[in-house]
Amino acid sequence: MRADRVFAYGAAAGLLGDLLLGDPRRGHPVAAFGRAAGAVERTLWRDHRGWGALHTAVCAGGAAGLAALAARSVRDSRTASIALTAAATWAVVGGTSLGREARAIGGALAAGDVEVARERLPRLCGRDPQALDADGIARAVVESVAENTSDAVVGALVWGAVAGVPGLVGFRAVNTLDAMVGHKSSRYRRYGWASARLDDVAGWPGARLTAVLAAAAGSDPRGAVRAWRADAGRHPSPNAGPVEASFAGALGVRLGGTLAYGGRVEHRPVLNGEGRAVAVGDIERAVRLSRRVSWLAFGVCAAGLLPKRRGGGS
Repeated sequence: MRADRVFAYGAAAGLLGDLLLGDPRRGHPVAAFGRAAGAVERTLWRDHRGWGALHTAVCAGGAAGLAALAARSVRDSRTASIALTAAATWAVVGGTSLGREARAIGGALAAGDVEVARERLPRLCGRDPQALDADGIARAVVESVAENTSDAVVGALVWGAVAGVPGLVGFRAVNTLDAMVGHKSSRYRRYGWASARLDDVAGWPGARLTAVLAAAAGSDPRGAVRAWRADAGRHPSPNAGPVEASFAGALGVRLGGTLAYGGRVEHRPVLNGEGRAVAVGDIERAVRLSRRVSWLAFGVCAAGLLPKRRGGGS
């Protein structure tokens, strides 16, 4: 069977598994990777870019290499290849858990329980919840849903379509490393540099596809394109910028502005300044848009509209 068909069938099964089951409560493969990466960091850490690059190569390269060996071991079996692709897809995508957490926070805000919303926010993003009021929490949730649609779903599907199981696993490994060491704290400014830059490169195609599909699937395609073109380049992240701007325009809301991470206050540019302030109800709209974008991304990837990869099976 052609490799693109193996991916299409396996990814469809994996996405359905995520839809029905969400992330496992215990023993998540990504959590296991995180523990292994943490152990490597404890051994290698130096305040130096070179050691950080070695950490990235060992962790991301090791994960992709193991995935390649697994894919090679089952390549003569169509059923096993599809099953491995399904398992890898289910393990690396997180669309259902993303929507579940966002809706839980939205429900708490709708009930007027801001404290519960603050308690749950760290499960979704790294903002300082105590610095946010209800409106700030709602905006943080919508921004996180937008960015994680690319990071947790679309980017993985893109690399899965291009490189199969190693692409799925490798992308999620890179994305996880960026979350662990890629931020600009005093400990990781140099050590996490390689992970952050590699994540920028790996996330580039998925972010642009996410932005395109958000514009196509949202209620205001012209507004999404306009916000993307006008504001994406002002965002400090080359990948979050297009995604968040397109979501902002598609939903008709303003995103960006002042936020706090780990005690640091950042003043980010406003995205889609013509839109209105985010309301609690926009969380549900963002989750629905995220789901439409995710399934459209699967359609694009499964239809073979991305660069072909060679491979076969029985």
